[in-house]
Amino acid sequence: MAATSAAPSAVLGLGSATLSSRKRPALLASELVRSPVRARNPLSVARASGGKFTCFERNWLRTDFNVIGFGLIGWLAPSSIPAINGKSLTGLFFESIGAELAHFPTGPPLTSQFWLWMVTWHFGLFLCLTFGQIGFKGRTEDYF
Repeated sequence: MAATSAAPSAVLGLGSATLSSRKRPALLASELVRSPVRARNPLSVARASGGKFTCFERNWLRTDFNVIGFGLIGWLAPSSIPAINGKSLTGLFFESIGAELAHFPTGPPLTSQFWLWMVTWHFGLFLCLTFGQIGFKGRTEDYF
């Protein structure tokens, strides 16, 4: 028994035979199995710009300072109308900023009115800027 365990055993690929000398199995042809042809990568199209495929234009945002200026003015005008107990949303927001800066090192608590005025004011501003961008660029690029 000791003689059989001491005899060197050949392991395929690790001994004298190499993995490259193994024969590959024959490819089966069937309608259910796809062909061994490699699929092309749809993102590496030869006619793409610079060899790279881009889904959007380089300047997809197409920012315009007219939109920013008119959007800010377009939001400041209605938010400055005194409609909340005789005060405007902009005035209430700026008053709450001043009240919170009075105790500067500590931030505003979650129960502070500052958060309500800040979220409402900025939501209206961003909504106005978004619709301004859609309207201004839609008009200049003849969408409507």
